[in-house]
Amino acid sequence: METLLLVASLLGFIALTLGTALFVAAEFSLTALERSTIADDVATRGDRRARQVERAHKTLSFQLSGAQLGITITTLITGYIAEPVLSGLFHDPLTNLGLSASAASGVSLALALIIATSLSMVLGELIPKNLAIAKPLAVARATSGPITLFSAVFKWAINGLNGSANWIVRRLGIEPAEELRSARSPQELVSLVRNSAREGSIDEDTAALVDRSLKFGELTAEDLMTPRVTVESLDRDDNIRDLVMASSRTGHSRFPVVIDGDLDDLVGVVHIKQAFTVAPERLADTTVESIARPVPRVPASLDGDALMARIRADGMELCVVIDEYGGAAGIVTTEDLIEEILGDVTDEHDRERADVAVDGDGYLCSGLLRTDELFDAIGYRAPEGSYDTLGGLVMFCLGRIPEVGDSVELPHRSVHDEDDEEEEPPVGAEVTWRAVVTQMDGRRIDVVSLRPVHDEPQASTVGVAR
Repeated sequence: METLLLVASLLGFIALTLGTALFVAAEFSLTALERSTIADDVATRGDRRARQVERAHKTLSFQLSGAQLGITITTLITGYIAEPVLSGLFHDPLTNLGLSASAASGVSLALALIIATSLSMVLGELIPKNLAIAKPLAVARATSGPITLFSAVFKWAINGLNGSANWIVRRLGIEPAEELRSARSPQELVSLVRNSAREGSIDEDTAALVDRSLKFGELTAEDLMTPRVTVESLDRDDNIRDLVMASSRTGHSRFPVVIDGDLDDLVGVVHIKQAFTVAPERLADTTVESIARPVPRVPASLDGDALMARIRADGMELCVVIDEYGGAAGIVTTEDLIEEILGDVTDEHDRERADVAVDGDGYLCSGLLRTDELFDAIGYRAPEGSYDTLGGLVMFCLGRIPEVGDSVELPHRSVHDEDDEEEEPPVGAEVTWRAVVTQMDGRRIDVVSLRPVHDEPQASTVGVAR
């Protein structure tokens, strides 16, 4: 009889441990599943288990509370059964080894607790947890039926416990959620893409493309525009021959038409294709003002997505960016938007140099390079300030209009300016860079040479070396 009770107790211990494993597996698999994965499973299989997993995920808070209740019940009963059974197995062998009855009872109890706890933890928690994380959908399909049945039977207890917990959470000022938030913010998606690239799940080119696409909506028209100081325009009195010559000289196909060279006095925009609509004998007599088309104007604060929609809606694929003072800050073309996502796009007509070019152990950079693009290119993160470009940063550090040959050490971003959502900075983020003005365009910095400072004493960030 005692042997039968011992065997039954051991079988009960194993069954309860497996019950704990069932609830743990269900808990971790449901929390590890993405809503899109469940939807795909329902669409492809559409069987009863797929629908059970879908219903369980939609009532996640209730199901997790049921799993926690099941874990608690099975663990308590397991401990109640395991202690007398296992300690009884060890008691007689220990007394036969010469221990006193009291000592044997204490040692056998300790061994019983250690063995029972270890088996319960390994078999009932760690193994099912690892399986659920590795194969969440398969485990959820296998456990959804028993968990759904258990939750239905103990619904009254689960609702009572869950309601009490939700009441306390609401008192803390937090609204409980029934489902996990499956949507991701652009910052979270950028982080996922970068992590995937580092782990080799996707190649670096694809990661860079997705990264730029996700960041595109955060940019404004001011970030994407070609500044007015570099805009090639035509005067309203210029003729069609002037349009053809300008297109041949610059490689551009569209030109703003202005009054007296002032982009603020914009008449419209012309396209080189319009030159072919004019008879050859009238090329010299037809002004570009007569064929100019209206051009949309957008505020500098317009975000990238809205700006793309606005440009796509206009046949000339060009917008003029208006600053907060009502003046023209620059223009944005379809090419500007495409290059922001795909990178530099050139053809046989482009004569522009790259914004960043390797130069020995440093770089030659355009003065119009935005500070966020500078970070992506060489890993240098500029501190917050009243500038948007590398040229503006150098001018800010110098405190005056620079001349060719001026140099300055670029300041480091302070700890208080760090963006908590930014991923690990690229290689070079901690390097001290010296900027040398190598080319000016009037009063604008055109080209800057950036070189890392090697084993040099720290200089003032606004000091000038000539």
